[in-house]
Amino acid sequence: MQLKRVVVTGIGALTPIGNNLEEYWNGLINGVSGADAITLFDASKFKTRFACELKNFDPLEFLDKKEARKLDRFTQTALVVSDQAVNDAGLKAEGINADRVGVVFASGIGGLITFQEEVTAFAQGDGTPRFNPFFIPKMILDIAAGHISMRHGFRGPNFAVVSACASSTNAIMEAFNLIRLGKADVILAGGSESVIREAGVGGFNAMKALSERNDDPKTASRPYDKDRDGFVMGEGAGVLVLEDLDHALARGAKIYCEIAGCGATADAHHITAPHPEGLGAKNVMLSALDDAGMKATDIDYINTHGTSTPLGDIAEVKAIVDVFGEHAYNLNISSTKSMTGHCLGAAGVVEAIACIMSVVNDMVPPTINHFTDDPELDPRLNFTFGKSQQREVRAALSNTFGFGGHNACVIVKKYPA
Repeated sequence: MQLKRVVVTGIGALTPIGNNLEEYWNGLINGVSGADAITLFDASKFKTRFACELKNFDPLEFLDKKEARKLDRFTQTALVVSDQAVNDAGLKAEGINADRVGVVFASGIGGLITFQEEVTAFAQGDGTPRFNPFFIPKMILDIAAGHISMRHGFRGPNFAVVSACASSTNAIMEAFNLIRLGKADVILAGGSESVIREAGVGGFNAMKALSERNDDPKTASRPYDKDRDGFVMGEGAGVLVLEDLDHALARGAKIYCEIAGCGATADAHHITAPHPEGLGAKNVMLSALDDAGMKATDIDYINTHGTSTPLGDIAEVKAIVDVFGEHAYNLNISSTKSMTGHCLGAAGVVEAIACIMSVVNDMVPPTINHFTDDPELDPRLNFTFGKSQQREVRAALSNTFGFGGHNACVIVKKYPA
């Protein structure tokens, strides 16, 4: 069977450093930090009192009030980016077969805000169960995919993917495979996450996963810095319009890049800590390269998982050196989480978009907030510290890893190849 080629024809982005693709890319290449004091709830008693929130985001600018009340914030943001991507791709209902247009949309946690609000209201009441009839439909992970399909009339494959912080990369992988196997012509693939609330921040604080650099939030996300102390929670959403190349050409679509290959592995090691030698990370990059039919030397840029945790950053770098050998020193490496924070289940697609724009523009976004070299990291590696770097980017690789030992990787390359 001849596998179909898959390209990206539309992008939607809603991030802590930009509320659309252009703003997001400008924020990345200019090294903007999205971290600041939390405004979404009173965090004064929490160990971490800052995060990378969306800025100037009002769902009522995009959704009517009645509709918005029926949606958790993670679904509101999902609908915003789906509108952006559909418009960007020029998907007109009358010009496509809606039965062959699908949605694969991810979230790591889903409607945590709704869950917290409803359970808190019940606990503070007299014990009478007065739950909102939209409680369950607002909370469940798959509902964002469902709402996107209903909003746009897409009747093809439709489901959710969850693998913690690897979720939206796995969504891209599932969509990619469906299209190249001929099961669909077009799929919107991505993810969203919004859990900057008491339960989200408190839960990650209890795990000692978050940075507690409350005196300097702007520089708290410090991937590869010796003094990194945990990740900065982010929120946001992103979606890619993945399309069969022949279908895209037939309708004269704009093409950003080609999806070259994907990989997925497990560490089989620990519920939260990475394998210390980066075994799962190594295997997922090798799997993606094999799937793409590419050599290590074909890659010019890696957008790392790079969460700014003491163990995670080192394990991933070990894996990169193992996979790429001497070519590792020719690569640009950067962690855009230094700017966006960690968008959890949305991180994969948000960072895949960074890779796509790097390929389109031959520009690598930086790793900001670097102050002190970590002696455990090879100084010959180019972590793109401080400012973006212009260079040819023929292909870029994006890593995402999730609690539970889930690893996912996607490779994008220039079109035409």
